[in-house]
Amino acid sequence: MKNFLRLFLLCIPLLLLTSCFDILDKVNIKADGTGEYTIILNASKSKTRLASISKMETINGKKVPKKAEIEKKINEAAAIFKGTSGISNVKTSVDLENYIIKLSCNFKKIENINAGLEKLKAQKILGKMVPTQVYSQNLEKKTLARNKVNTFKEDYDKMSKADKEVFNDAKYTSIMQFENAVKSQTNNTYVLSPNKKAIKLEADILDLILQKKQIQNTILFQ
Repeated sequence: MKNFLRLFLLCIPLLLLTSCFDILDKVNIKADGTGEYTIILNASKSKTRLASISKMETINGKKVPKKAEIEKKINEAAAIFKGTSGISNVKTSVDLENYIIKLSCNFKKIENINAGLEKLKAQKILGKMVPTQVYSQNLEKKTLARNKVNTFKEDYDKMSKADKEVFNDAKYTSIMQFENAVKSQTNNTYVLSPNKKAIKLEADILDLILQKKQIQNTILFQ
């Protein structure tokens, strides 16, 4: 559970040693179901602290990963995504001066992202509790779903006070952009743009862990 960032694709242990990090999860979907997926892990607000931590061997009993280890993990994830059917144009950007990490790719259908996550789990880049069937789409019914994520409250309750503090100021943002206009959605926590072609969810990661805010949503297009 202490590696909760794995839920959002990549496990970067160094970022989990600070509570000031942001996750941006972005999907851009065309009318035919193809699109682009991007995830950005941003800990730039804590770069001074992280720079100091990176020089240490351990902190709070945990091994501090070196920059080479982080880059290796990113490259492993990218290689797995490149080898996933329906996924192409995989790109990564690693800025370990400002601690901003980005992975993006194109997909033929949104379920290809699920398959990529399954492969990451099989290679133990993702933890066993991480959900992989995140998205589903039905072009005929004009629907797109973000599937329900299980609660991690029991795991969180078992964490030490120091580990819990990691999530105090951590933020998550989901942006979904569409070629077709949205007719309705089941989760109004997502803010609909004026042109009805994008929705946005902003939440504290702790609220997601405790399910005070829900990620799941079913979108119906016009």
